Amino acid sequence: MENSIEMRGWLNELGHQKPLVIAGPCSAETEEQVLDIARQLKKSQVSIYRAGIWKPRTRPGGFEGVGAIGLEWLRKAKAETGLLMAVEVANANHVKLALENDIDVLWIGARTTVNPFAVQEIADALTGTDKIVLVKNPVNPDLALWLGGVERLYNAGIKNLGVVHRGFSTYQKTKYRNIPEWQLAIELHEKYPDLPILCDPSHITGRRDMIQQVSQQALDLNYDGLMIETHNNPDKAWSDAAQQVTPEKLKEILGNLVIRKKTDETPAFNSEIEKLRLEIDEYDTRLVKILGDRMRIADIIGELKKHNNVAILQTKRWKEVQEKIVCEGKQQKLSEEFLLQLFRAIHQESIEHQEKIINNP
Repeated sequence: MENSIEMRGWLNELGHQKPLVIAGPCSAETEEQVLDIARQLKKSQVSIYRAGIWKPRTRPGGFEGVGAIGLEWLRKAKAETGLLMAVEVANANHVKLALENDIDVLWIGARTTVNPFAVQEIADALTGTDKIVLVKNPVNPDLALWLGGVERLYNAGIKNLGVVHRGFSTYQKTKYRNIPEWQLAIELHEKYPDLPILCDPSHITGRRDMIQQVSQQALDLNYDGLMIETHNNPDKAWSDAAQQVTPEKLKEILGNLVIRKKTDETPAFNSEIEKLRLEIDEYDTRLVKILGDRMRIADIIGELKKHNNVAILQTKRWKEVQEKIVCEGKQQKLSEEFLLQLFRAIHQESIEHQEKIINNP
């Protein structure tokens, strides 16, 4: 698959101002609920109405969607409001039913993206379609798996493609439901800059009070659109109540978003930013050198541990390091989350260095 300006064709054809907005309830619950939300969203920036029909749940026993009957409700909503309709599909039968009900946009969810067999089944069922197909990132941060899903669809002749960044699961405790790992999405965008990329702040945050902030971050990173879960009575929603907003709140969020220019061609701006970038380059060079020096000390410690037959991992010491860097980081206005992620990577590299030394005869 090669990057091409044609990848943006479907997005340009919609003719809506940036950002493209997909909104609607996490789950279609009743016909009345689906139609009420659609009516409220009609007079807004929303171009595409989303609703979960089949809901893959982590554990059995929860609400797993109303099923095919919900597609009839979406068809009625489309006829009344003119909004395009979007649903998640997880197998060939879902695709068949969605196409029979003239659904305009189909997305592959995070739990499905992790399974190449399931993605291929969906691709085969969609072969040659002119529908818009979006691929959410897999549950875990695996860029190859994410791109692999897109490539399977592309190879099936599906040209109206896009990706949705919804964050990644983690065992760590963070303020997010699914950590953004912005850098991974940026890397995907660098490989295919014309492949439309949308952000799902609802699933990243898991909290309605953070949706504004994450939506703005996405736009600041040149994302093309947003997928935001919207419900007429969020607190009573049958699934994911905490991350859904009302149609009125959605309008407020969208109204407060700042759309920034991609760049500024004025000489003054370019001159100043170039000086600052050179300064950053110098700091980056120093950082790499400091990390190299640190690893050389870790190597010496590894030799000492080997000589005295001492285990690599020293839990008490590692805990002390984390507490120290978090405390010092606050003085430098660095977030605890950033520092812990950074030093966990440094610690892992140190462990790998010492493992090579200790286990090398």
